[in-house]
Amino acid sequence: MADPEAPRSDLPECPSAQGGGLLPKELRAWMLMLAAMGSVEQELRTVVKERLDVSHDEFLILCLLAEQPRAGLRMTRIAELLGRPKTRLTYQIACLQHAGLVTRSSVCGDKRGIEVALTDKARRLLEEASDTLAATVTRALSHVMGPDQHEAMSGLLPDLAEQPQEP
Repeated sequence: MADPEAPRSDLPECPSAQGGGLLPKELRAWMLMLAAMGSVEQELRTVVKERLDVSHDEFLILCLLAEQPRAGLRMTRIAELLGRPKTRLTYQIACLQHAGLVTRSSVCGDKRGIEVALTDKARRLLEEASDTLAATVTRALSHVMGPDQHEAMSGLLPDLAEQPQEP
């Protein structure tokens, strides 16, 4: 049986990784990023379901919240960051709340504002699964990215360091 950790040589290289086409390096890097994201999502779906018992979209919400202070994020901000319709997000948050992974609360001074935060249970599950999740991401990226592709990815935002940061 094949080693699941080994890069798959049966997969063709991402066409955008080869270069030489009509696209400038920034667009080639973006296409490579899309291929890498697709590979990571495909690999993560199963692991996330097995380890956390949530969908991939629900996992993305948990990841956003995991990077926030304990206060959490407004639902409108989560929808904006994930590019999701608010109605779909409401359903996903309800599923996560039912599973005991998030809490919802009204935002002080804003009748319509809802803030979502991780529960201690969610924090514990994410912490327990983090090594497996990180290894899954690394393995998925290794399937589509070699040293040349890592260099190409830097072409996506070549001038980022030169631009002033917003406060």
